Amino acid sequence: MSLSKRRIVMKDALAEPGLHRVLQVIAREGDRTLIVGGAVRNALIGCPIVDVDLATTALPEVVVERVTEAGMRAIPTGIAHGTVTVIVNGQSYEVTTLREDIETDGRHATVMFGTDFARDAVRRDFTINALYADATGAVYDFVGGLDDILYRRVRFIGNARERIREDYLRILRFFRFSADYANGTLDADGLKAVEEEKAGLQQLSAERIRAELFKVLMARKAVPVLTSMNHRGIFDLLLDLPVSVEALAALLAQDPGADGILRLAVLCLHRPDDGALLKERLRLSNPEADRVTELGQALTRLSGFARPIGVLPIRKLAFRLGRRTVLEALGIDAARRGYSIAPELFGAIGSAPTVSPFTGDILMKRGIEPGRRMGEIIRRAEELWMDADFPGAPERLNAILNDTMAYLS
Repeated sequence: MSLSKRRIVMKDALAEPGLHRVLQVIAREGDRTLIVGGAVRNALIGCPIVDVDLATTALPEVVVERVTEAGMRAIPTGIAHGTVTVIVNGQSYEVTTLREDIETDGRHATVMFGTDFARDAVRRDFTINALYADATGAVYDFVGGLDDILYRRVRFIGNARERIREDYLRILRFFRFSADYANGTLDADGLKAVEEEKAGLQQLSAERIRAELFKVLMARKAVPVLTSMNHRGIFDLLLDLPVSVEALAALLAQDPGADGILRLAVLCLHRPDDGALLKERLRLSNPEADRVTELGQALTRLSGFARPIGVLPIRKLAFRLGRRTVLEALGIDAARRGYSIAPELFGAIGSAPTVSPFTGDILMKRGIEPGRRMGEIIRRAEELWMDADFPGAPERLNAILNDTMAYLS
């Protein structure tokens, strides 16, 4: 074992009694179990720890037997690849037997189980993700990850092209971890390998691409890393849409809390039918795809507005498409065109009615049967009502409805 002088503080998630019970239960009869990966990395950097993963010399069926005997729940979530999820005190821990790759095809790997932590380390992706720690917090480093943590570098382990060929998702993970953890410029060897192997991204499923891309979009250094991705043609392969990282930067300067869908929209949404393409390429959920499509519709309408944008046109649009959609679309439009949104436009959106005063019930009381004519009357009345800046007085609404019915009679 390559024991370093560094230690992590065993607090918060790392101090859970259930975790230490799992470590103790599995490490019997000569087997060794260590904390591995993101939990060690984040403890060293001082970032929150979300998940705690374990690596063990015990075979997966032995892990299941030992934790079950100890009264814990074992779920064989990936037992063919050595992974068992152990649940104790409501917390889950992924326990994976040490592995060595026998064969890879860029998406999946055939592995054999081993007992050597150093050999397990070299099959992982990045040096900062291949650090191990025992129950006392003592850190084990086989690949130079501690130095890279110190200097905030993200480097592939060994030959970068070989690591990428083992799983092409590592291209996106390289950008994602760089956006989250690296300072300074991206690793030159990693970027060179990405350039040489990027065509392999086309082998990946939309679900895997989506997961990594959204993590990049939400990362600490999203803008410079997305710029690097764009310069290297990554988005041409992933989305086949024109991308504006500058617009995203402008939006985030005004709204740093923007969610992933809004960041995606300002990055590459231009027309309503782009929503269907993004749904397919990224497997967006139906609500996400609907939101993107609605934003595309609002952006298309905004592009035809006279400048500067007036209060009444924006209020009309907010009534038709919804306050949130128009507010977000206006933010995207302002970011792309480089203008500041006038305060009165925010007020116009916020004051836009959310429901029409002209309903089927009202028209039925006037003797209009449901059908095409009723729909025409409602649409015409709404247009007159919007043109009059949404009056609310009953007499004005009656007059609009009377004029509409006379016009369409």
